[in-house]
Amino acid sequence: MSILAIVLTVLVLGTVGFVLARRRSAMLAAASTDKLHSRSIYHGVYAAMATTIPALLLLAIWLAVSPVVVTSLVVVPDATATETNLAPALRASLVRSIGEGIRLLPPEERENLENINVADLRPMLARRGIPVPTEATDSMIRQALERNRLEDTSRLAMTVVVLAVAVAGLVFALRRVAVRLRARNQVERVVKSFLVLCSSIAILTTVGIVSSMLFESIDFFSRVPPSSFFFGTVWEPRFAAAGSTATGQFGLIPLLIGTLYIAFVAMLFAVPVGLFAAIYMAEYASNRVRSVVKPLLEVLAGIPTIVYGFFALITVGPFLRDLSADINGLLTGDYSSFIQAQSILTAGLVMGIMLIPFVSSLSDDIITAVPRSLRDGSLGLGATPSETVKKVVLPAALPGIVSALLLTASRAIGETMIVVLAAGIAANITANPFEAMTTVTIKIVSQLTGDLDFTSPQSLVAFALGITLFAITLVLNVIALAIVRKYREQYD
Repeated sequence: MSILAIVLTVLVLGTVGFVLARRRSAMLAAASTDKLHSRSIYHGVYAAMATTIPALLLLAIWLAVSPVVVTSLVVVPDATATETNLAPALRASLVRSIGEGIRLLPPEERENLENINVADLRPMLARRGIPVPTEATDSMIRQALERNRLEDTSRLAMTVVVLAVAVAGLVFALRRVAVRLRARNQVERVVKSFLVLCSSIAILTTVGIVSSMLFESIDFFSRVPPSSFFFGTVWEPRFAAAGSTATGQFGLIPLLIGTLYIAFVAMLFAVPVGLFAAIYMAEYASNRVRSVVKPLLEVLAGIPTIVYGFFALITVGPFLRDLSADINGLLTGDYSSFIQAQSILTAGLVMGIMLIPFVSSLSDDIITAVPRSLRDGSLGLGATPSETVKKVVLPAALPGIVSALLLTASRAIGETMIVVLAAGIAANITANPFEAMTTVTIKIVSQLTGDLDFTSPQSLVAFALGITLFAITLVLNVIALAIVRKYREQYD
């Protein structure tokens, strides 16, 4: 049976168990003077869980372990010298690909493959559009056939065992149905375990990401001194040439300054616009205007960042360059541009447009959460609406707004596509916002792409950059949480 057929069969058995257990509990309740400990529906859910959960867990484990076991059991008959020199993982991949191709042949062509060679097999599969790798050897055909047999045996055993476990769970659950069965407690325990598992997945994923970056960063710092990385001002990640002792320079300072500078320019544009938009929508706009303006504003959040990058590259950058040339021509008569098309200003401006919905939506929710009684009290004392917003609403919402701005800054620091198209890839140190700079995220992407050795310092530096960026965003998030907890107002 296919995996889908097995899953559907188990689900059908679970449905049968639900119906039978629910009906049996209802019959027991009608025939007994005692009251059911749990409602009939809990008995049904208990039977369905006992039928499906163990069987599906076993199926998942089998599917994960079976390929490894099958690969280890495949016999390697008469390995040639060429095949012996192949890496085990490559040889296993070749055997698997040949086996998958053989499965697509008609049954009459699969009968006499035991003694066939690659030269004869290649045209048979080529007629059906199935390529045979050039590294394949004759012995791999026999290995592939044996692998297919083992996989068929494993699939049959898996089908029998999984369905047997499902049936056993069904019988066990039906036999346990009784008036005093604590079915509700059992169901709630399983649901609680599932919720804990979901929470653990998020935590373990975070731990895995941090651990992978940390271990690779330790490997990098064993080759490059941390002082030259964290305090270096030159970014030239390269190997030493043959016969030379010169090595690359992995200075973080230009990338860190570029990251913070571009994020700062973006926040300078996004914070006033987004905050004022939030104040208008929360305090002044009518319900009709709010229902139209807010969705339109939040459309910006759904635009892919690569589109913003194209917008910066094609429209904003050339516009600023031509505008600066016209201004320079009017002032000095020299129509040369003093703003580069790819510059800090271009990237910060477009990124600020992207961040407006983040600032406005978060701030709007925070301002709206301020109790109406504070506004009414201020207005009742004679304050104007503007004074109420300035003296009452904004101070009450300030901790939440600051937290929202810090979270938005974390979003700006981690942006990649806008920067690579609007600010360039030059690792410069400059205070001029009209020149090009780059960020940490750009260099992470550039260091992990291409045909470089993954274990070289030139690639491992990406993990050091990643852990540094993670630390910066973590600090911002911790500060945001601390501000909210310290200055949060409690309202009845």
